[in-house]
Amino acid sequence: MTEKVANAVGGPLYPIREVSRLTGVNSVTLRAWERRYGLIQPRRTPKGHRLYAREDIERVERILQWLNRGVPVSQVGELLDQASNDTQASNDGDQISPTGEASSDHDWEGQRLEVIDAVAEFDTSRLETLFTRSMGLYPVNTAIARLWQPVVERLEKDWADHATPMAQRCFLESFLRTRLGLRLYHGNHENTEPRILMSYLPGGCGALWQLLFAFTVSSAGFYITLFDGAVPIGELIEAARRKNARTIVLSGAMKADIEGLRRELSQASYQGILPIRVAGSITRQLRETDDENLSALDSDPARAIAQLRLATARHG
Repeated sequence: MTEKVANAVGGPLYPIREVSRLTGVNSVTLRAWERRYGLIQPRRTPKGHRLYAREDIERVERILQWLNRGVPVSQVGELLDQASNDTQASNDGDQISPTGEASSDHDWEGQRLEVIDAVAEFDTSRLETLFTRSMGLYPVNTAIARLWQPVVERLEKDWADHATPMAQRCFLESFLRTRLGLRLYHGNHENTEPRILMSYLPGGCGALWQLLFAFTVSSAGFYITLFDGAVPIGELIEAARRKNARTIVLSGAMKADIEGLRRELSQASYQGILPIRVAGSITRQLRETDDENLSALDSDPARAIAQLRLATARHG
């Protein structure tokens, strides 16, 4: 049953945890939008607890629409105000050059360069600030898709071309393991179903992709079993069976071996017990296939999660 508090005049009011569940925006981010940017103005109980009306939830959904277009959170308030004064503003999203998408990518690109520079300088404090800020101000899907995923793609290419030291990869991996490991642990205490087992593709280490994607999926309510290494596919399938996982997700960077995976599946006499999905930059090399048991997840985190929900629902 949806948790709500009746308002005698304006209808039901919802506590912050319920708004978080309905919108997918965590409570830390909702509070940041209120305190730093005034994007939401919830009511308060006599004890100071936040209560959100239906129009507040609809406003959160409009904020998400702008963020998903790539607009930085600092510019969303102005756009919402424009929309309230001009009924056609919502239809002119592609024409708002001074404050919309045309300038927003510059803002995101600046943040990406900051992260890359912090990695190059092995600056843990600065990287911590950038990580905390991005995860506090944006929904996880947006922060990953607009900031961390492009950074990993760029760094992976540089590492593959030997343009940057491999020590930077180790530094970033260590940072993400520390920051995300505890979040995944607590996420599994809150999430019990659906269950997903994650590991690496044969022939390629995808630790950065795996950590980021595992955190994204966990934040969407999935229970994650994470194998920090490449596991023979037969053993992986057996582990998934024992963990009651509904899907296996294999992550890989540019040099992962898709054909090696196909061979392993053949040798394991895989009979489509549960679907196997591939994540990471390697998905660009995965050929289109009608085989529902082995396919690539979308590079956009929100769409990838939707694909996982469909896959787990079919094999529930």
